Amino acid sequence: MRRLSLLILVASLVPFSLLAQTDDDHNFEVAKNLEVFNSVYKALDMVYVDTLSADEVVGTAIKSMLGSLDPYTTYYPEEKLKDWKFRMTGNYVGMGSIIRYLPTIKNTVVVEPYEGMPAAEVGLRMGDVILAIDDSSMVGKSSDYVSQRLRGDAGTTFVLKVRRPSTGKTMKFKITRRAITTPAISYYGLRPDGVGYINLEQFVEGAAKEVRRAFIDMKKQGMRSLVLDLRRNGGGLEQEAVSLVNLFVPRGCLIVSNKGKMERANHDYYTTVEPLDTVMPIVVLVGESTASASEITSGALQDLDRAVIVGTRTYGKGLVQAPLDMPYNGRLTVTTSKYYIPSGRCIQAFNYNHANGGYVEHVPDSLTRVFYTKGGREVRDGGGIMPDVEIKPDTMSNLSHYLLYGDSTETVFNYEVEYIGRHNQIAPAAEFELSDADFDDFCSRVLKSGFTYDRQSEKYLDELEKLVRFEGYYDDAKTEFEALKNKLKHNLAKDLDFNREELKEMISSDIVTSYYYQKGAVEYGLKHDKQMAEAVRLLLSPSEYEGILKVKK
Repeated sequence: MRRLSLLILVASLVPFSLLAQTDDDHNFEVAKNLEVFNSVYKALDMVYVDTLSADEVVGTAIKSMLGSLDPYTTYYPEEKLKDWKFRMTGNYVGMGSIIRYLPTIKNTVVVEPYEGMPAAEVGLRMGDVILAIDDSSMVGKSSDYVSQRLRGDAGTTFVLKVRRPSTGKTMKFKITRRAITTPAISYYGLRPDGVGYINLEQFVEGAAKEVRRAFIDMKKQGMRSLVLDLRRNGGGLEQEAVSLVNLFVPRGCLIVSNKGKMERANHDYYTTVEPLDTVMPIVVLVGESTASASEITSGALQDLDRAVIVGTRTYGKGLVQAPLDMPYNGRLTVTTSKYYIPSGRCIQAFNYNHANGGYVEHVPDSLTRVFYTKGGREVRDGGGIMPDVEIKPDTMSNLSHYLLYGDSTETVFNYEVEYIGRHNQIAPAAEFELSDADFDDFCSRVLKSGFTYDRQSEKYLDELEKLVRFEGYYDDAKTEFEALKNKLKHNLAKDLDFNREELKEMISSDIVTSYYYQKGAVEYGLKHDKQMAEAVRLLLSPSEYEGILKVKK
């Protein structure tokens, strides 16, 4: 018996001794590698042929180290800390405008002043070429360079010198910098059929309160159902997501659980206040850019059977970060845990391998597991939030993509700037459309500009011809190849006309933004939005809406 007791005691101690040994080995490896890194840098600093910049060399080492982990573990030195604060709050101090460098004129221009901000208040417009800030020339400077000099302390003033393309005149504006608050909601509004709409762009501080105010406003006007649009919302603060869900579900519900290696990283978030409304039908629009806090919101509402999710699969970010203060006023955001929504699932879609510089692997659908909503509906983990109703958005044509992102002539931008210069006002955002005559004018400009783009059909046909020649079948198929080449011959005028409606929408949206800002662009876009159309259809079909939230037997 004594021998047996001794064996049991020894066996029970083995895991603890192995654990202690593992910890010791790990600590030794950490200390060894830190000492090696320190010695390598000291040797380089002493004998390397050029003088090293400590900030550059060590900064590169830190970026490389973090690059092997995940894209959300990030180090911000003191001079970049404003970037971190902007991501968390959406606030910065400046004039409030999007600017962009145009290679065609080798200068930075104003693209979009924000509504109610200093740039808009003084009268800056899309296309204004930034020439100088006070006495400093901005000619030829990058947008990053100009942006840094536009920002400063609240209350300070500067003189901005610009050239307005529509008149060719040089103009000066005295601008006072102030805190620029990017609103969480770019637009909300109530349709005549009683369907309310909220476009939530980001989960910054106060986002849930903004949604609350918009909801109450529309409910007073007679709102009977709601569309919450999270398609372009990349996330933000976790607590804001919990607070938003709390608007629509009872107090005391578990919304999300954080689970990590350290005990202090573990936390359960429950709803803590009485909700605004627990019965109004809700559709949440999601897409591939819906991530993080947006996935907590849409996933929790799905798991609790509180809303129907419409759109396409979300991004799949199931990781949580915490900020850590670093020496010399730096900050490190570290992935400390994964989060789990009410059904118990984690929707993280990517595995990050930390060896050999790291790589990203998308979790295959075959390895995802089944979980269940509050009412017993099947949902899965590991690949983002799958919508209850999948509606794919219209894809951008190859021609439109090149005109927007690959046109070295900047024909679209220049046309829009000239259009704005010729029109002091346009129709309301929900009514405006570029006329056929205006579009024909745009097409003639494109044809004269020298714009070119790669026709994918011709590209693939050339690749097929090479393969057929290699395999020896070309002579037999030569006639067919020549006929197909003639049919696919590049014809820009024909392509422009074929994509007429899409291009008109694209240009109209930009023009509307210049007059009615972001809220106008959103309102305009809803007219052509088939995912929104499906959301409205569901909300106006109560039996179908309720049927989606029931378990299929």
